[in-house]
Amino acid sequence: MNRTLQIGIGIGVAAVMAAGGYVWWQQRQRAAVAPPAPPPVAQAPAAEPAASVPQVPAVKYPIEAAASAVAAAPAAGDAPRPVPSSLAQSDDYMRDALQALLGKSTVLAMLQTDGFVRRVVATVDNLPRSHAAPRLWPVLPTQGRFTVEQRDGGTWLSPRNANRYAAFMRLLDALDARQAVALYVRTYPLFQQAYEELGYPGRPFNDRVVEAIDDLLATPELSGPVALELPEVKGPYTIERPWVAYRYVDANYENRSAGQKILLRMGSANALRVKAKLAEVRRLLAGGVR
Repeated sequence: MNRTLQIGIGIGVAAVMAAGGYVWWQQRQRAAVAPPAPPPVAQAPAAEPAASVPQVPAVKYPIEAAASAVAAAPAAGDAPRPVPSSLAQSDDYMRDALQALLGKSTVLAMLQTDGFVRRVVATVDNLPRSHAAPRLWPVLPTQGRFTVEQRDGGTWLSPRNANRYAAFMRLLDALDARQAVALYVRTYPLFQQAYEELGYPGRPFNDRVVEAIDDLLATPELSGPVALELPEVKGPYTIERPWVAYRYVDANYENRSAGQKILLRMGSANALRVKAKLAEVRRLLAGGVR
């Protein structure tokens, strides 16, 4: 420590001591001339503030109702082995269960099985929001690029774009809703664990699933050609990947949730088929409750 710093610290300590001595001297002087203080009056102790208890909403769609709805559904493939209790051990179990349900080739070609439970939970939670990051999806991205048509001086959603979803639609049509929901019910503790890990302690994941389905079912049907536009870019820049940047000109479409925009891109015919399957799944998950 250099000499200047030592002197500075010494001055600071001396100043604090001096200030303390002055305050002590003033207190002694006031004590010498002030009359004695009256005896204290007993007062009731102040009531302690009530501890704040986080508000957990009531369960709308108990998983037990879904379990009853699919109790008679046969398990796909061999008799299921015990469900792992930890998310860290769930990948192999879910991959095998999905292959029994959908077929090995389908799972390999269309699903992301690493971290599958967490992917499902994150995607379900994001679908009713404004953005659902594709990197978190449990399904692999659709092959090909989003297609548009340039005509009449504008950009329009191409009807050919619906063809990109042909493989997904075949999978959806072949999916046994009762068996799928039975697998979900059997592994529900894993999904609930992932949902709480995401930041929703005590909140039932099944309620969020039904909310997400309801949001998708509320997707409007397209009426006629759909106009698109690219966002305005200021400065000497260009949009290098315009197929991921198109926006709907109609605010009624553009302001929709991420999940509803996905259905809109799929085209009206595909959207109706998806909604029909979702309505069937919802009836099972909600136990018939609206």
